[in-house]
Order: sequence, then structure tokens, then C-alpha cells
Amino acid sequence: MIVIASPGQGAQTPGFLQPWLDVPEVADRLAWWSAVTGLDLVRYGTTADAEEIRDTAIAQPLLVSAALAAALTLEVTPDVVAGHSVGELAAAAIAGVLTPEAALVFVRERGRAMAEAAAVTETGMTAVLGGDPDEVLAAIEKHDLTPANINGAGQVVAAGTVEALAALADDPPPGARLRPLSVAGAFHTEHMAPAVGHLAALAPGMPVADPKTRLLSNRDGAVVSSGREYVDRLVSQVSSPVRWDACMATMRELGVTALIELPPAGTLVGLARRELKGIQTLALKTPADLDKARELIEAHAS
Repeated sequence: MIVIASPGQGAQTPGFLQPWLDVPEVADRLAWWSAVTGLDLVRYGTTADAEEIRDTAIAQPLLVSAALAAALTLEVTPDVVAGHSVGELAAAAIAGVLTPEAALVFVRERGRAMAEAAAVTETGMTAVLGGDPDEVLAAIEKHDLTPANINGAGQVVAAGTVEALAALADDPPPGARLRPLSVAGAFHTEHMAPAVGHLAALAPGMPVADPKTRLLSNRDGAVVSSGREYVDRLVSQVSSPVRWDACMATMRELGVTALIELPPAGTLVGLARRELKGIQTLALKTPADLDKARELIEAHAS
């Protein structure tokens, strides 16, 4: 049983799309999706610097378009699909809940609304690596922060005001390492409430279908069989913690034996290698990895 996973914000790096432009259908899709999103996705994915693509309104459509382009090149419906944070939009399109264009319109509005919400107060996110899980959560709560991503494998992301994050840095949990993340706000916290309202007003008019395969939700790791319910979850998830640990627990329960992470790949593969012992993984970073991905699909798809 194979899962295809789409990464979230912070995974982007300058130039990561460059090798994909050698695939004609990818270049064509990115040109079309640039018109859909109103962004020059090719430039942002090739020549833009790290600060430009850190902008939430740019990073989110860029990540979803990259994941979708690679997934469509694979031409397969996997046994399970999941996305981390904004990666859920790519997952929804791969599973057939949304068309690629609907997913990109949604993520365009999501990115803009979250950027506007982030501009209200200076906020950020910090990965807390290692330490006792209970002590980590207690320290996050102590400093009035939110565990915005509970990723499993000894990784929790704290989010909130820069003052609170600084206090956490001065008083970290025992045995834990802290790493500030290159994101522009406290995503998946109460600071994103204005963005939720904007997306809730748009969602009822969006064309939606039920998923064609198992589609996991960041809220609780559940397999969601209703497309409309999944879209509702996408809206509320903007201000709610991402439970990737629960998604991986569901993968384990389902009997997943292999995981392919879509570009810009690496983060979710790393978590899976530490948490889902024994499964095969592949970070689909460039078109040179496509043959390996197809071999993995042939060997593991049920």
C-alpha cells in the first residue's frame, strides 16, 4: 500500500522547480497555473531568492502547483493521499475532491488571507526537536504559545508572537533543540482567524467531489470520505493545529508500506523514516527520480 504525500510551507528552497521545467507538460501546466494564481510561478520556482518565496502569498501557491505538477506526471491514483498543512490542497486535487484549478484558486486566496492575518501582529514559528513530549507541550503552553504542528518523531512546532517565541528560546524544554522556521506568521493558531472567515465565505461555491481514494485529514488523521466535509476541514484547519503524527498513525494502521513525497521533497520522508519504521520512502525531488517513483508504485500499490 502506497501513500503520496505533499509537503507544507517552509519546504520551499530557491530554484527547486528548475529541473522540472525540462518536462514539457510540467512547463505547460505551470504557465497555465500562473494565469490561474496571478503569479509567475516559473520565476518564483527558479530565480527568486529565499526571501521572496518566504512570502506566504507566494509560497503557498508555489508549493501546491509544484506538488500537483509532479503528481500529474506520475499518472497514478495512490492508495492513500495526505498533505501537510497547505499540502492538503494538493492532496485534495490528487484525490479528486477539487480540480487543480479549484485547488489553486483556493490556495491563492488562502495565501493572501493568511499573509494579511500575519501582518496584524508580528508572529512566527519555531520547531522544537527532541525532549520529553509532555515537557515540550508544557513549555509551549507556559509561554502562551500554540503547538501548531505536532509532527511526531520528536518534532513539535511552537507558534505565536515573536516575544513569546523569544521567551521559549531563553527557557527551552530540557533536552530539546529549537530551530526558528522560515515562515511569515503563526499559522494554524488563533492569529489566522480572519483568514478562516474569508475562506468560509468562498467554500460553499467551490465545485467539490468525493475522494477517489483514501484521503487523510490534518485535523485528526482520519480518512475522510466526503469531499464537502474535507473542504470544511480545509477551512477550519487554517487556525487549527496540524496533527501529522495522527496522519502517520493512520498510515501505520492502514498498512502503508511505501511513501512518496512530492517536491520540494524531504521533510515528510524524514519524519516517516523515524516514525514509520520499515516502510520504503522516496523524496521526489527532480524528474530524475520519476522512474524510481514508478517502480515503487508498481511494487507497493494495492
